[in-house]
Amino acid sequence: MKKAIFFTAALLAALTVGCNANNQTVQADIISQQEAESAALTASGISQENASFSRTELEMDDGKQYYEVEFMADGERYTYDIDAMTGTVISFDVEQSKDSAAQPQTQTQTQPQTQNQTAATGIDEAAAKQTALKDAGLTEDAVTFVKVKREYDDGRERYEVEFYENTSYAEYDYEIDAASGEVISRDYDAEDYSAPQQSGTKVSEATVKQTVLAKVPGATESDMRMKLERDDGREQYEGTIIYDNIKYEFSVDAYSGAIREWESESVFD
Repeated sequence: MKKAIFFTAALLAALTVGCNANNQTVQADIISQQEAESAALTASGISQENASFSRTELEMDDGKQYYEVEFMADGERYTYDIDAMTGTVISFDVEQSKDSAAQPQTQTQTQPQTQNQTAATGIDEAAAKQTALKDAGLTEDAVTFVKVKREYDDGRERYEVEFYENTSYAEYDYEIDAASGEVISRDYDAEDYSAPQQSGTKVSEATVKQTVLAKVPGATESDMRMKLERDDGREQYEGTIIYDNIKYEFSVDAYSGAIREWESESVFD
């Protein structure tokens, strides 16, 4: 009886391993939620004590994993997309909360008029452009403006300012209050983002082989094929291992040595 029970348990374990091995996708090494939140705070310049996080979720888009991080601070809502592999900011959006936006703009009534501001019209287009550029930390010769338009929305006049950086093609969208010149919202998008190639020395093929083979006990170098490739501007080792009727496909970052993708399926599928 005991032998029968032991045999049954062993058989179930073997079947479980087989099921896991077939058609399996293993998540690559990624940063933690806490690291993603820290990256968002660093980019925003907001301290941990002043931020109230509402959401940090791992998402997937076009084969790229990223964290969507949302938090409130100083009456504004911050939304960041953080690359799950590198911690790079892919995009962000900052806008005033509804309560803050609903507050009357009394400050402009007491401020002295400036060269670009009058009591009748508020700031002009040139001032709106400079406000957006200053906030983005860019100069006018480094960008190309797509739109600078004065509009009326929700009982408030504002400038829609859109431009992209000439070298990286990153897109910036701003809403500037037409009366006070304050930034109502800002949006950044790293156009066609791909994780940047990291500087330094590549991990050796021997090290990568050790890392990958350690995930398939019993497999040797004779069971694998691997080569250095470039994907979305990023160098990585790509290859396959065929062992014990299972085919494994992988990609490994050429600079960090981290496994980015790992898939396995039966050779009979």
